[in-house]
Amino acid sequence: MNEQKLKVAISEFVNKKKSNAAYYEENWAERKERKEYYQSFTKDRLLAMTEEEFLEYISKLWSMLIWGNKKYVVDKMIADNGFGTLKKQLAELLYGTSPIEKRWDVFLKSIKGMGPATISELLTYANPKEYVIFNKTTILCYGYLDIPDMPKYNYQYTGKKYAEVCAIAKEIAEQLKKAGAEDYDLLAVDYFMWDEILPFAEKKTSDIPATTGVKKAVTANDSKSLHDEIKEKLVAIGELLGFDSRSEVKIATGAVVDAVWEAKIGNMGKAIYVFEVQSKGSIDSLILNLKKAQSNAAVQAVVAVANEEQLAKIIRESAGVIDEKSLRTWDSEDVLAVYDSLVRVHESINKLALVPESF
Repeated sequence: MNEQKLKVAISEFVNKKKSNAAYYEENWAERKERKEYYQSFTKDRLLAMTEEEFLEYISKLWSMLIWGNKKYVVDKMIADNGFGTLKKQLAELLYGTSPIEKRWDVFLKSIKGMGPATISELLTYANPKEYVIFNKTTILCYGYLDIPDMPKYNYQYTGKKYAEVCAIAKEIAEQLKKAGAEDYDLLAVDYFMWDEILPFAEKKTSDIPATTGVKKAVTANDSKSLHDEIKEKLVAIGELLGFDSRSEVKIATGAVVDAVWEAKIGNMGKAIYVFEVQSKGSIDSLILNLKKAQSNAAVQAVVAVANEEQLAKIIRESAGVIDEKSLRTWDSEDVLAVYDSLVRVHESINKLALVPESF
């Protein structure tokens, strides 16, 4: 960690707190209120929650700001996991006695629809002395502080990495205490990073020129995880854009595709956009699936998603097999960037509360 950068940031933070106390007190009060709300729950109370109570519990999270219709998201969590299983796994994550590395990994492997940002936020509220929020903001801020080996993809957000991130946050908390003579927990560390470090981290990121040349190869062990992550992001992008978006959909006889975006056109029918993801290996099955998908009259376009090298092969080998007019290609790195940008846009707009939750 770059101690000098941290020292300068802490000094600025402390000075701003003194010169604009009302602003910082208001922001910290909001965080304190959230912490008190979530700490009012016990393991037994969580397990006894109704679906309505669970909706309120999840809807209050910052990680849910991207969704205008939070009930839709929560209902999908319950449908995908089963309400009893969802509560049981969540209770074990938050109140279990196993090491956090194990609880983290077990939860992410067992439960759909709740990722690292959501579960780390809940952990932070439940025990802010031990756990910090682990999301894109954390990664950007740690990067600015020259902390190495931060994850790029979701499958790299492991329990082991989370424990490392929390240990670093505790070091930052100690430095904040020394500078401000206050008892800073890891929720306060998140506030410090969000308020003071993030603007510099975002500027640093925007100043980095786009990379050229061959991207780092994906290993065989990571290939399936990356494939699944891109597929999940495609579904999420579709949902954020207002489509009926699903994964693993049978689109034609013998063709189950990675993702579809579907839009109903009144009572006339529907328009479907099909996505197939390629992360490594043979592209024959991808080309065959896209060709079969084109036999569905509702399919408006088929999209191959892969890295630059794979896309070049797909374009070359699909010539004369897939109707070129309806074939699109999308760089997988761009998919991840678009998802991140859409999340930021929806978070910002939803903070305005332009549409009531009950609408």
